[in-house]
Amino acid sequence: MFNTDYAPLARPSILPNTDNRSGLPAFASIGDVLRSYEGDGAIFVLYPKKIAAAARVFLNGFPGKVLYAVKANPHPAVIKTLWISGVRNFDVASIREIELVQSIAPSANLFLMHPVKSRATIRQAYAAGVRDYSFDCADELYKILEETGYAQDLSLHVRLALPKGDAVMPLSGKFGASFEDAVELLKLSRPHVRKLGVTFHVGSQCLNVEDYGRALGWVRSIVDKARIKIDSVDCGGGFPVAYPGMSPQPMDNYFNAIRKALSENGFGSLQVLGEPGRALCAQGGSTLARVELRKGADLYLNDGSYGSLFDAAQCAWKFPVQLHRAAPREAGESQPFRFFGPTCDSLDVMEGPFDLPSDIAEGDWVEVCHLGAYGQALASKFNGFFSETTVAVMA
Repeated sequence: MFNTDYAPLARPSILPNTDNRSGLPAFASIGDVLRSYEGDGAIFVLYPKKIAAAARVFLNGFPGKVLYAVKANPHPAVIKTLWISGVRNFDVASIREIELVQSIAPSANLFLMHPVKSRATIRQAYAAGVRDYSFDCADELYKILEETGYAQDLSLHVRLALPKGDAVMPLSGKFGASFEDAVELLKLSRPHVRKLGVTFHVGSQCLNVEDYGRALGWVRSIVDKARIKIDSVDCGGGFPVAYPGMSPQPMDNYFNAIRKALSENGFGSLQVLGEPGRALCAQGGSTLARVELRKGADLYLNDGSYGSLFDAAQCAWKFPVQLHRAAPREAGESQPFRFFGPTCDSLDVMEGPFDLPSDIAEGDWVEVCHLGAYGQALASKFNGFFSETTVAVMA
């Protein structure tokens, strides 16, 4: 899909080799990508250096083990980049995610933290070496025990439901044990496991650092009521990214709040886990979508809500955008636009508004940024519109 015979530039357009960190075709810039592209679909872009930098922030600052939440972006290049960057632990939810990680990093430590699993998943995960599992009810606990043959080397984590916090997307509606149920689950599971822990999730895109402290205080009260010794506490995910209209505090503030709450609640000696997903890969990926038609302030793109722009449609997130022109023109003033995707479904609309130069035209490309998390991962093949093109840009 890439033309390597275009006119030479002042510097090589395509870097001499694929990027060793990601294994993808590597380019020096977005302009180089577009000048050599001959395909018709959208282009998914990964920025390996940004992903590696995000990994360093967590590995150097988070007060415990860093588990990458694979669901955020399961592209093999992302897994490989994080592994090379020093991430050794991965939060997986399915057999396919287990197989994916092990195919790239056979010695990775895997944590099956999905609270509800099929029996076949539990059996296959245990056979693959997984020993950490979460659960939020007695039926799931016994399912794990039965399918692992009441193994003596299990580390189990009771998933808690939390009081409502300040996350953009609360996540306690589907999973999590109530206060009283969690107390009973700790008592019930302690005799059967090598290590027992508690896990929670403050919600996706948490904008208040104090939510982690309140959650750890909630854990303390449950443990005290149960009078059961625990070995670990998993602070889950929720670590945010600075999308337009959202201004989270610096990540160090989150780490410091967690560190302080661990100490204040007497958890300083426990194993501590964290499950960043979005924060590790969001800013390390984008989508290049071509303008197929313009109708006033409406832009019809070759990617949309059934592709990588799901959150832009369903959650009305206003991702940052950049224009890459098909031909040189003087820059126009900025104006707000609405996006439509390529499918025949009228729901395939991203209201935005997205601010772009007013002279944007058919053939121009819009780079929708910060889509490294839950962009490509959610893309479908509806209506036959999809892309299998991913490149690395070494910026």
